[in-house]
Amino acid sequence: MSNQPPSKNPIAAAQTLASRGIQPRFGELMQGCHKLAMNRLAEHLSGVFAQVDDTLFECAEKAENNQIQTLFFDSMRDIRKQRPQIERTYHQHIAQNFADLIEGKLKAQQEPGELNAEQLSLVQNEDYEESLQVTNMASRVKARCAQSLFALDQRLALLNNGKKLDEDNNPFGPQAIAQTFRDALAATPFPLRIKTILYMLFDQHMMQNLDSLYEALNQRLIDADVLPNLKYSAQRAATRNRPTASTEPAQEPSSAPAAAPPAHATHAAYEQHNAGQLHYSPAPSGASTAHYAPTEAYPAGPADLSGEPPSDPAVLFSGLATLLGEHRQRDIDAPLFGGTRSIVSFAPQGATRVYSASELLDALNRLQQQSANDLSHRLHKPQGVEGLKADLQQQLESYSSQPGEQKLSDQEADVIDLVGMLFDFILDDDNLPDNCKTALSHLHTPYLKVALQDKALFTQHQHPARRLLNAMAQAGVLYGCDGDERGLLAKMQWVVERVIHGFAGNLQLFESLLEEFNEYAATLQHKAELRERRAVEAAKGRDKLLGARQLAVEVIAQALHDRQPPAIIRNFLELTWADVLVFVCLRHGERSAEWQRASEVAEQLAWSGTPQDANGRERLQALRVALLEDLRQGLELLGGYHDAGIRRLLQDLVACQHAVQAKQPQIAAKLNPALPESPLGAMLGEDAALATSAPRAAGLSARAQVLVKELEQIEFGTWFEFVNGDETRELKLSWYSPTTRNYMFVDHSGQRVAIKPLTLLASEMEQGLARIIAPERAAPLVDRALSAIYRVLQRFSGRTTADA
Repeated sequence: MSNQPPSKNPIAAAQTLASRGIQPRFGELMQGCHKLAMNRLAEHLSGVFAQVDDTLFECAEKAENNQIQTLFFDSMRDIRKQRPQIERTYHQHIAQNFADLIEGKLKAQQEPGELNAEQLSLVQNEDYEESLQVTNMASRVKARCAQSLFALDQRLALLNNGKKLDEDNNPFGPQAIAQTFRDALAATPFPLRIKTILYMLFDQHMMQNLDSLYEALNQRLIDADVLPNLKYSAQRAATRNRPTASTEPAQEPSSAPAAAPPAHATHAAYEQHNAGQLHYSPAPSGASTAHYAPTEAYPAGPADLSGEPPSDPAVLFSGLATLLGEHRQRDIDAPLFGGTRSIVSFAPQGATRVYSASELLDALNRLQQQSANDLSHRLHKPQGVEGLKADLQQQLESYSSQPGEQKLSDQEADVIDLVGMLFDFILDDDNLPDNCKTALSHLHTPYLKVALQDKALFTQHQHPARRLLNAMAQAGVLYGCDGDERGLLAKMQWVVERVIHGFAGNLQLFESLLEEFNEYAATLQHKAELRERRAVEAAKGRDKLLGARQLAVEVIAQALHDRQPPAIIRNFLELTWADVLVFVCLRHGERSAEWQRASEVAEQLAWSGTPQDANGRERLQALRVALLEDLRQGLELLGGYHDAGIRRLLQDLVACQHAVQAKQPQIAAKLNPALPESPLGAMLGEDAALATSAPRAAGLSARAQVLVKELEQIEFGTWFEFVNGDETRELKLSWYSPTTRNYMFVDHSGQRVAIKPLTLLASEMEQGLARIIAPERAAPLVDRALSAIYRVLQRFSGRTTADA
């Protein structure tokens, strides 16, 4: 029995208990959620700092001046010093927010009052910028995770005495998570430019990974039987009113809070609705949709169907539908883009009744199941478009309740034909390696289901299925698939298998696959960037060496100008002393006394190999000792000669001088010792011959000289196409030397492939052996495909005569 006296105020005691945030019976559940969230957040925060050095190093490489570059390098060290304090502060604040939630101490969000000009003037620009960063990060998560955030809000409200948490004050919410990072950075000395980079990394590694945290927290609460039947719907309403969220009746106490939609979800849905976008309601994972979304009217098409393909994807889609309708009315058996017939031509003649949406879906599901059953055998051969259309028609006809009397609606035929032309474009795309084309071609059936379910595949750039297809195609173009059975190709085939085996109407599958594929592609990109960075650094070193060698060659050429010394002196100057000059230039610079003396030695040695009068012979005798000493020091600098070898070589040079001055050229001609090959020449390889093989600027045509001026202004990262016989290669301009005027090109993997002098590159462009790749070639796959299809349909309709 308790020895404590009974409470004198039981009502006050009850109020104290009721004022507590999370009730004690939910304490263990909330502690589990707390631990789950803290572990996930700690992991993602570590990812932020793991990427800091690479990001700052990349920024330093692209810095506009030395001062900014120094800022980035210094910040690497400063962030490493500050990291423990930032992480500690972040985790302490997050933990305190959870504690306040449990104890009911969360502060209510203050309503914004009226602000006057004086108040606004007190807000510093940097504070405003940081506040904007936090708000934007949180807003993107709210829009992307509207469904899971709504569910989490409702479940936490049930645990919180039925009191709904303020979405911006919820310690699990994106606003609190982002704001806490800002608070953790508040005490650091970093300037705004560095903080902006940290916010960007925080967005990438923390905010973009909150989806999985919210799903895990919801699942933890569902497992604890907290609103397990909660539903969220954001379907487009039939009227222009804002859509609403709803909940199915849950087996919970009547005191459970009403499931009202979160403000951010409603607002986002309303904005999308008013923008005229098409929407889908995701089915639960693994579920199958019973029907396709209702067919929406196409937006207004372009006023002039003879012009360029519209840039607005919705208008482009409407124009494609119009052109397809005209083509179908003209001749249903005429081939479409890629040579494939329209699906309409496969239907029985005289058919008048239209297949229902469920009949079409069932046929596609059967085709998808057939693909899944023997996918491992099919993946190594491309899936033809016409064959798939024939199989689809066969499935429809075989299961039809009225064989020979049914056909597809015009709008469904448009979508099937358009998806077919998209995959015909993929199979014919010269940018993609064949293995990549083959892998992507097997997505035809599931993408047909997507397009029939959601026309936004064509009308929205950010549609998850469209982005996934674009991402895989771009990776295939950039990093290639041929001969890569365990790398990129294997990853693409894995994605294709997941789609074919797993897509049953839930578009969230494409989001998750896109996220995972982008992580893999980012790894490839990082490797390519590192390889390219090393290639550029190596090129800079080689270019410095090459520049010094060009100076040395010019000095030797000047010394030999209008002189014909014996072979031993000429070879020594061109093969050996040129390397000495290079080393002197690299070590001391071209304006140093050492460089000046080494150049004088070259001049004196060349002069000594030509016949002189009495005064010249007397001068030669006076400078010979100093000349031989300088020659000896130069040979020692090279490091490839022993003392005995240096002594013999100098003796041969002196003997040659005596023979020349004695007018005995036959004796001088016999003095031709074998000199070692230039180690610098071997180091530079073919680069050493670039300066001599490139066309002289003065000898270029007027057109080539114009190209030279244009190339001098071109940006790094520009892609070129080079033709060598039957082979064509796409290479990226990675670096340009302002001293030697050489351009370095790398391939898609970042590997150095070619060094081309500016004049040579201009000459090749004039001859058609090199050209700059048009920017539209780098456009996303689906954008390029739809524009190409549009042009072909224009040509079929007689509106244009140009080839697609």
